[in-house]
Amino acid sequence: MGMNEFLKEDIGFGDITTEAIIPKGINIEAEIIAKEKGILAGIEEVKRILSYFNLKYKSYCDDGDEIDEDDVIMKISGDARSILKIERTLLNILMRMSGIATLTRKLVKKARGVKIAGTRKTTPGFRYFEKKAIEIGGGDPHRYNLSDCILIKDNHIAIVGLEEAIIRAKKASFTKKIEIEVSDVEDAIKACELGVDIVMLDNLSPDKVREVLDELKKRNLREKVIVEISGGITLENIEEYAKLKPDVISLGYLTTNSKWLDMSLKLTNPVSK
Repeated sequence: MGMNEFLKEDIGFGDITTEAIIPKGINIEAEIIAKEKGILAGIEEVKRILSYFNLKYKSYCDDGDEIDEDDVIMKISGDARSILKIERTLLNILMRMSGIATLTRKLVKKARGVKIAGTRKTTPGFRYFEKKAIEIGGGDPHRYNLSDCILIKDNHIAIVGLEEAIIRAKKASFTKKIEIEVSDVEDAIKACELGVDIVMLDNLSPDKVREVLDELKKRNLREKVIVEISGGITLENIEEYAKLKPDVISLGYLTTNSKWLDMSLKLTNPVSK
């Protein structure tokens, strides 16, 4: 879903309220203002929409900047009808993306240098922008879609078995990395011995993760595989997992638990045509 679809969804067959009340040819000025502290994301998308509607703007912040309550993010001027028509779409994009970037930045700071990554737990139609917000916050987007890499999950294994799944995956494509999701120490070791590129330790306790890492070191496998931890990780427990030094911690939490960063669009001085 792209910008045109977002606008069509909100505008429908026309902004009947604005068209009924606001005469043609009136120009106004407005500001987008932050109502709380966080990390800004989505400013480039907003600029594209403003340009499409031939509106003038001046941006005071860039994606990735720390913003504070009452900061003016951007000034906009031009046709009143156009500004009011796209107000909600602009704010929704900024607020959603900034919320994700803000939470991601918090988790990155707690992760002790371990890479933080997203998941495919995203809003249908808005995945690209949510993944971009994770990157702006300092994280890694992980897979954008199912074609990015081979990721063998529990349901694949339930149907054909772990070993058979890996054998089949290796025949599929020499250009794609193979990742496998495991939920116990034995399967993690077996998968690594079978030569996967990435092993995802899913919903393992810190003690179990430590056990896997220790076993991989003993078998001289640790440097041959990327270890990713996932499942049930939050702001409250991420430090406990990060101190174990996996390569990646992936969290659906980045998108499912991020709060929208509050912002508003306020009119300043109307200007004559």
